[in-house]
Amino acid sequence: MQPAAVNAVQPRRSIQPLPDELISQIAAGEVVERPASVVRELIDNALDAGAREVVVRLAGGGVRLVAVEDDGCGIPRHELPLALQRHATSKIRDLAELEAVATMGFRGEALAAIASVAELTLTSRSADAADGCAWALQTSSGELRPAARPPGTTVEVRELFFRTPARRKFLKSEATELAHCVEAVRRHALARPDVGFAVWHEGRLLHRWPAAQALTPELAWQRRVADALGEEFLTATLPVEAAAGPLRLRGRIVRPDAAGGRGERQFAYVNGRFVRDRVIAHAVRCAYDDVLHGQRQPSYVLWLELDPRTVDVNVHPTKIEVRFRDSGAVHQAVQHALEAALARPRAGVALSAPRASAIGPAAAAAQDPAQPPRAATATAYPRTWDTTRYAAAPALALTAREPLPRWAGWPDEPARPAASDPAGGAAALERTLPSPAAAQTTPLADADWPLGRALAQLHGVYILAENAHGLVLVDMHAAHERILYEKLKAHLAAHGNAPLPSQPLLLPASFAATPLERATAEDCADVLRHLGLEVTPLSAQTLAVRSVPALLAQAEPVTLARAVLAELHEHGGAQVLKRAQHELLATMACHGAVRAHRRLTLEEMNALLRQMEATERSDQCNHGRPTWRQLTLQELDALFLRGR
Repeated sequence: MQPAAVNAVQPRRSIQPLPDELISQIAAGEVVERPASVVRELIDNALDAGAREVVVRLAGGGVRLVAVEDDGCGIPRHELPLALQRHATSKIRDLAELEAVATMGFRGEALAAIASVAELTLTSRSADAADGCAWALQTSSGELRPAARPPGTTVEVRELFFRTPARRKFLKSEATELAHCVEAVRRHALARPDVGFAVWHEGRLLHRWPAAQALTPELAWQRRVADALGEEFLTATLPVEAAAGPLRLRGRIVRPDAAGGRGERQFAYVNGRFVRDRVIAHAVRCAYDDVLHGQRQPSYVLWLELDPRTVDVNVHPTKIEVRFRDSGAVHQAVQHALEAALARPRAGVALSAPRASAIGPAAAAAQDPAQPPRAATATAYPRTWDTTRYAAAPALALTAREPLPRWAGWPDEPARPAASDPAGGAAALERTLPSPAAAQTTPLADADWPLGRALAQLHGVYILAENAHGLVLVDMHAAHERILYEKLKAHLAAHGNAPLPSQPLLLPASFAATPLERATAEDCADVLRHLGLEVTPLSAQTLAVRSVPALLAQAEPVTLARAVLAELHEHGGAQVLKRAQHELLATMACHGAVRAHRRLTLEEMNALLRQMEATERSDQCNHGRPTWRQLTLQELDALFLRGR
């Protein structure tokens, strides 16, 4: 039998309303994608019911069974059949409540959608039940029978997609589906540290996140982050706390040197709801522009609270996307808060409690368990140097072997003192040691010089310094690069953001542009000129690049222009202008920083350390590389087996 031709004329079919069961199955295709979708929807309902303990039981990775138990307010007996009807809910009543949704769920279609593709049993007992017992409703038979359980609700979903076998074929392996279910619970657990969560699979406890009790809100958040993501995540991140009008932001963001190559562990919440939002994601990326480059991605947990009337959660069937009324204000608030957290110099904060280096585990293993660990305090190794000798060290004045690119109005770097200058030569290196009678063991206090006192230079590349915790190693080029970069940014901001110098091309580079690229080039012509780019129409479908930024003269002009046009369309001119200027400044700072194998005096080394302590983001250079590392006394002792 030959198949019917594709273009064969089909007989006209009359317009008819779809059956309710088919409507529910179509809706289920949008709401229920896999077992993790069922877990998410049922936990949303449990949290809306005021649950303080949520238990998730799974079998077959969630395909054979998803059961969610809570201790919430429960559902009265007469409302159980209504709870399974489409668009029946207790969350909202009118349009005004829809525009200010303060609950996790609000559409009233989750239970009906799940029941259309699986066997669902709803068991609940309200706290004020007159008969004092629970009632169970089975969707397949519609039977309502008494049951035994304390106040709260249990929803059992068995054999997911058994009514739509084609959908079941698209599910992954049991281990993969189980991992997605656990991740769905983890996302809820991070949003609600006041609620306890437990995940069981095939009768075995997989994860348990107890509710925070008798803890301050800040400690409760930290405890839940440590429980859900691990202590190593907590120690590798920085705290964020900010408020701007009705908007409040808190969370943890990864240190740039601890960022990974994959975009994992990125959790953003809006009013307790896990979301994947482009505005927040872009704000995070902009905040890390100066400290994270290449393919590395930041990890973060951010909780954003704002007026429910300023955010629309009715955007996507899975409620994982939102739309802000003022996305620009949200973007600015998130970016500035993260930039402030990243800009805090660890020289004044984290250096007072140095983090473990790669030698940390070995040091711990090398310690003699019979002896108490040596405290990394200044009293362990007293010194007798004059702590005021370098307090007034001059600002670092290094001149690179190749000139620093600049344009009119930019400050010149002060000249480096000559080696024969008595003020900067050997005479200035003489140390004034106290007399034996007046000698006091004066340990270096944490608050004095967090990066310590310079001792020597290693191979013309690294500076060795001693602080209260042990040994500090500094990459002098990377550190000076960051210092110059921050100075250039500050000067640019103070001088009105002058246009970037451009380099005309001998032959314009033309390319076939899309209608969107042509419209963006026309609308943002002034911004492009400010960036040093001249992009003009060559024909109705072609654009020509006639000039590029002078410092990017070697870049491929068409690729550069298209990337800038795409950024302008997506994020607007101001953000693109700032990013492009900063990239050029980073290039200039890299060329202007002191080179490797350059010999520095002790005054110059100490001046560099002091400027690092006073410079924002001094932990990383402009390319995201670390500028210093700390080796504690315990780690050094372990290397030489001291105390064993």
